[in-house]
Amino acid sequence: MDVPAGLPRRGRTLFDITDGWGGQHPLGVPFVVLTHDPPTDWTHAHTGNAHFVTDGIEAAIRRAGEIAGEGTVGVAAGTIAGHALAAGLVDEVAIDLVPIVMGSGHRYFADVDPAAVRLGDPTVIIPTPRVTHLRFPVLR
Repeated sequence: MDVPAGLPRRGRTLFDITDGWGGQHPLGVPFVVLTHDPPTDWTHAHTGNAHFVTDGIEAAIRRAGEIAGEGTVGVAAGTIAGHALAAGLVDEVAIDLVPIVMGSGHRYFADVDPAAVRLGDPTVIIPTPRVTHLRFPVLR
């Protein structure tokens, strides 16, 4: 996993923030963590739901596919999703748009070259009072 200069090489921010959801993902599914530094003493390792991959985004997506079998693989938004999108490993992007104004934050797909990745028109639009759910195909 290539890491831009000046950034930590740990690569498991969401996992650390949530403590790996205590070993139980909120959707009740196993999960793959792409990291340079897998935990060796994680309290919830006994659940067997977390799978740590250290050799790149392609390997992480491949491992998730093996675990999912005929199921769907989802990738959390942020840096890892951006890497997967840029690597051509994403077929569809789902965005849940919440109408709030923030003074700062992170770009949705940081470091993805907009000339290299194009999204098609939304195939699903579900408006609700507080959020609009959108799905976009990734154009090849």
